[in-house]
Amino acid sequence: MPKKDTKKEAAPKAAPKKAAVTDEEEKPKKKIKVPKNVRGMRDLLPEDEKYWRFCYETAQKIADQFDFERIDTPIVEPEELFVRSVGKGTDIIDKEMYTFLDHDEHKLALRPEATASVCRAFINHGMFNRPQPQKLWLWGQMFRHDRPQAGRHRQFFQSDFEIIGDASPATDAQVILLTHAFFKALGLQTKVHINSIGLPEDRARYKMELVQWYRARKKELCEHCVKRLVRNPLRLLDCKEEGCVAIRAEAPQIVDWLGDEAKKHFMAVLEYLDELEIPYFVDTFLVRGLDYYTKTVFEFYPVDDEGESAQSALCGGGRYDLLMEQLGGKETPACGVAPGIDRAILAMKEQKVKLPKQKKTKLFVAHLGEQGKRRALALFNHLRESGFVMKSNFAKNALKAQLEIANEEKIPFVVLVGQKEVQDDTVIIRDMDSGTQEVVEYSKIVEELKKKMKKSK
Repeated sequence: MPKKDTKKEAAPKAAPKKAAVTDEEEKPKKKIKVPKNVRGMRDLLPEDEKYWRFCYETAQKIADQFDFERIDTPIVEPEELFVRSVGKGTDIIDKEMYTFLDHDEHKLALRPEATASVCRAFINHGMFNRPQPQKLWLWGQMFRHDRPQAGRHRQFFQSDFEIIGDASPATDAQVILLTHAFFKALGLQTKVHINSIGLPEDRARYKMELVQWYRARKKELCEHCVKRLVRNPLRLLDCKEEGCVAIRAEAPQIVDWLGDEAKKHFMAVLEYLDELEIPYFVDTFLVRGLDYYTKTVFEFYPVDDEGESAQSALCGGGRYDLLMEQLGGKETPACGVAPGIDRAILAMKEQKVKLPKQKKTKLFVAHLGEQGKRRALALFNHLRESGFVMKSNFAKNALKAQLEIANEEKIPFVVLVGQKEVQDDTVIIRDMDSGTQEVVEYSKIVEELKKKMKKSK
């Protein structure tokens, strides 16, 4: 009988323990996706900012010349403000306005245009009691959920000019003159397209005729114009669809339905434009896309060398004598315009308008060593407070690199501070053209620099 093997079989050697693996190590690291900006919104980079600065400075200059005062209104307003002013049935209210509920369930909107906001501020702050007319201007961002394309963005800039408190045709002419002067100062040649949409009673008679005419051609209209035929007939004349544009060409013209008051006002405005020698075109189908206009409406277009207008308008404006009352204020006549800055800049680039040359920087503050850097920064601030415009680069420690920057930018004078200058309480002024250097007492640096700047003019 075989003996049992009492020897226990050797247990298999345990595999060496693996170090604990964290969840982060097991999962491959995902590449972080950088969020993109919202469609229709864009960044303005330094190379483009010079255009915006030029446009703003030009708007400010024109405002000063025409004696306008600056007003700023919030970007966020009550939704009702624009529904009551711009009007239901318009593309802005029905399709383009950004609206939302805040935490208190208030219906708010990002402002799609500026005039209603200015009027709301005018009423809220009792500006009726100030000397009339009030001439106000605004610069800011507007928002419309429109189809993005060249010169048209969902976040865009306007410069808005309003004359509130005067019913004279001279006010309409002054607003048009201001707009013409603004675009001319930007280097753009323009032509104003102008029309009168009369008073409410004039439009009521005209709408009856217009609706009757369009109903006979209802099958040829686009789907939007079929709705406009019922809700807002004047918008039929605003449609850009090719078929609707062809139908409009034969439609009744509102000028034939103007009452004596509106007709007289319109003729007076044109006479002012003739006197001012401002080129214009009477566009009998121009109605604008906002409900608050009365009498004069106009748009500005860039023109080519032959005086032909481009397809896209740079801006629009007109008279709005009933808007204040619609918003709950007193009946107050007014006229305004809102130049589109995005489109103006696009036109400037297309027409290759050269921007005015910026003033050349004549001074560079350089440093050597840590003590020199501290003193140089203090010197930079001292010179800034004394009215100098300078450049510097405190991220560079090598003097050679700093001088190369000054040389590349053709800056004629460098003010240098090193450890020795700190101890001696002096500053070195280096003439970059001749290469000569001069040691100046720190306390006399402003006086010496002014002398050198004056000689270098």
